[in-house]
Amino acid sequence: MKRVSSIFSQILQSFSRLEFDAVVKEHKGERHARGFQCWTQFVSMLFCHLGHARSLSEITGGLAACEGKLVHLGVKTPPKKSTLAYANQHRPWEIYRDMFEKLYERCADEAMHRAKRKFRFRNKLLSLDASIIPLCIKTFDWAKYRTGKGAAKLHMLLDHDGYLPKFAALTEGKTGDITVARQLEFQKGTVVVFDKGYADYDWWLRLTRQGVYFVTRLKDDASYGVVRQREVKAGGNIIRDEEILLTKIQEEGPEAIMRRIEIWVEEKQKTMVFVTNNMKLAASTIAAIYKDRWAIEAFFKALKQSLRIKTFVGTSENAVLIQIWTALIAMLVVKFLQLKSTFGWSLSTLVALLRQQLFVYRDLWNWINQPFQAPPALEDGAAEQLQLFAQGGRQLGQHKVAEATATS
Repeated sequence: MKRVSSIFSQILQSFSRLEFDAVVKEHKGERHARGFQCWTQFVSMLFCHLGHARSLSEITGGLAACEGKLVHLGVKTPPKKSTLAYANQHRPWEIYRDMFEKLYERCADEAMHRAKRKFRFRNKLLSLDASIIPLCIKTFDWAKYRTGKGAAKLHMLLDHDGYLPKFAALTEGKTGDITVARQLEFQKGTVVVFDKGYADYDWWLRLTRQGVYFVTRLKDDASYGVVRQREVKAGGNIIRDEEILLTKIQEEGPEAIMRRIEIWVEEKQKTMVFVTNNMKLAASTIAAIYKDRWAIEAFFKALKQSLRIKTFVGTSENAVLIQIWTALIAMLVVKFLQLKSTFGWSLSTLVALLRQQLFVYRDLWNWINQPFQAPPALEDGAAEQLQLFAQGGRQLGQHKVAEATATS
């Protein structure tokens, strides 16, 4: 029988220790360390998410209970609660941001070969959105949002090839979505889809000049003039397809000409209006692109429900950042397993069953591909030893019963 380490250990083997140590050295993560390695912190926080530990006590207690298996994780001794808390408060969170970026590159390469493309065009498709993470203002006094309320905002860029998180940034809850969007740079030819919260005509114009396409919803109060009506097939759900010039940027010339598409949505029994700077794709494709934007909403929902991102094991800003970046790393790990598996996993089911199997000694890829198949049978020698052990246990039990009977 093939000997393997625990599933958690096999997951951690996807991270290069040399690469991890190089990132730690770059950020001087262990400059004042007293024996507690950043790798142990990393393993602890991944266990927090994949094992669904709700507190520092559950993290340290859960690892301590598996002390015999920690050597396979590259951890010598289980961390103490106070040590892990101090590390989360003071170790650079940038370590885990950099590890996230390195892991994304690996996952993106895998998605290029395995993920099925939903659209025929070859342009990279990205969704941009942000989500509020509520925080108690009394506990997280740095996360001011509104009067008496605290919050942080997670800004996300989702790659539709495999639906992988490509970029993330954590800001104060009151930071505008467009503030972060303006700082992003996209490759020429990329298609970016976002909602009405990113209605900034100057930013749209800048994207156009950079050769970046966008798809979004047009606000009801948007002022524009129609330049040209495009042909629309009769009997379809496309009501209008027209080229427009937005009033606020009309002086910019031809670059300011956008495309307005109005469609009838049967499921919702209402019309929806989209705007884009792409003049080549079919109107139905533009509508389908915006519909696929729902993937980023689903991602936020899965992130909050499946991993530990609603409640935090530390209250400092640094600790929250570390927990969020390690959550994103854990999500990439799950996505990577989902991409490579031949079994049709849903994300929630994979996370739930993975939680139960973390410290089981079983081949990871056999389990991922055939999760409900029994483990391989023991070798003859191992089976005989197990049988002898069981017989010895029964004989010992009978002997103790006989002794108790004689004594009585």
